[in-house]
Amino acid sequence: MSTFSGLNTAYTGLVAARHGIDVVGQNMTNVNTTGYTRQRAVQQAAGSLAQVGPLTGQVKVGQGVAVTSIQRLGDTFLDAKVRSTTASSGYWGVRANALSTLQTSLHEPGDSGISKQLSTVWAAWSDMGNKAGDPAAAAVLLQQSGALVTQIADGYTAVNTQWTQLKTDTEGMVTELNDAATQVAALNGLIRSTLNAGGSANEYIDQRNTLTTTIATLSGATVRNLPDGTAEVLLGGNALVSGDKSYAVEVTGATQMTGAAGDPVKLSWVGRPEVPVSVDGGEIAGALSTLSGANASGTGGALAEAAADYNEFATFLADKINTVHRTGVVADGTTGHNFFEVSTTGPAALGLSVIPTDVSGIAYAADGAGGKDGSIAAAIAAIKSDSDAPDTMWSGIVTGIATSAKTGLQQSALADLSTKAAVGNQLANSAVDMDEENVNMLMFQSAYQGAARVMTAVDEMLDTLINRTGLVGR
Repeated sequence: MSTFSGLNTAYTGLVAARHGIDVVGQNMTNVNTTGYTRQRAVQQAAGSLAQVGPLTGQVKVGQGVAVTSIQRLGDTFLDAKVRSTTASSGYWGVRANALSTLQTSLHEPGDSGISKQLSTVWAAWSDMGNKAGDPAAAAVLLQQSGALVTQIADGYTAVNTQWTQLKTDTEGMVTELNDAATQVAALNGLIRSTLNAGGSANEYIDQRNTLTTTIATLSGATVRNLPDGTAEVLLGGNALVSGDKSYAVEVTGATQMTGAAGDPVKLSWVGRPEVPVSVDGGEIAGALSTLSGANASGTGGALAEAAADYNEFATFLADKINTVHRTGVVADGTTGHNFFEVSTTGPAALGLSVIPTDVSGIAYAADGAGGKDGSIAAAIAAIKSDSDAPDTMWSGIVTGIATSAKTGLQQSALADLSTKAAVGNQLANSAVDMDEENVNMLMFQSAYQGAARVMTAVDEMLDTLINRTGLVGR
């Protein structure tokens, strides 16, 4: 083996150590970069050429060291765990937020709630029974009843507004999903071409992992890594991203809450609205489940079911009071008059209104009992004590929504804990450790100095061989 080969061996050591220091520097400068995965320079001893035969000479040493790759120290299992937990967290987070907002809109318990206003209305009816025919008592009754009607309508409107806002937010989520899918497809192309050219695509892979986590959070999509370096993103079993191509989705279905039962809001492929996309996790799935229409069993979307509860309550309240009110007489001596009217052309909660405008239209007296009788008004006031009083029905509605909101918050908290644990495990494996990097830097620095010292020694040997050979004895 030529003495000059020692220079090459030392040179490879210098190059390998320099690569190692470069990788350490990359890690340390990206210590605070979100989504960055630490890297390592993978070294391998370079062997000598095989020589076989009786004239091969003495044993040959290796040819130094080679950096074979820059390894990305990620873990696909931990990455998949993060995606699955963030999908669950996204789903329950959206539902918990929607249910909490719905519960807040009830204003229960409190002076602004329907429960408080119901109590005020019953008290006004009781006062009307004690002061039969009193215009002032009648004015208070009509005012308080009108306020109750307004509260019911405002509650329904708040639910409808929340539904519309959530629908708009869902469309924004889908836009974000499509943008992320487009970027993943572009990165797939870059990663594949970079790897084919023998380069390192680690930073591209980090960017893609961040995007696929975002996609999973939004839609619960799964990721499959392929041998060519690309990642296939599957949504409902179908490809959202395949190679360097992405396929867009859109929100279709009802544009108003009242139509959600017959035309549910769903996710469909762009250009193929008849083909729904199955999503069972992520923020979009949480939103779609909340936007679902009401059904006969009461297990539909939370907002539509709440709106249906308002309608049912408005109808029930009107029926309970009207049933008794129709048995009484008004000022002209006739019976069969309703106190409330419920429109049949739209939501009952919005179509509820008070019919009388003054004391003459209130049937507070029993037929034939005389103008000073207030027994019908007293009977209406006593409705609050019935086993099926409107108060009981409203309390059940409030309790049901509160229970759902509490459950949603608990599920969201548990999902967040799982996500934090998964992210913690991922970071423990892939995050940059400054202490470790400092040790590696010192190690590569020492290796560089050692290789340089070997090169100096070989250079001195060659100087002796070339410039001093033959000087002895002259």
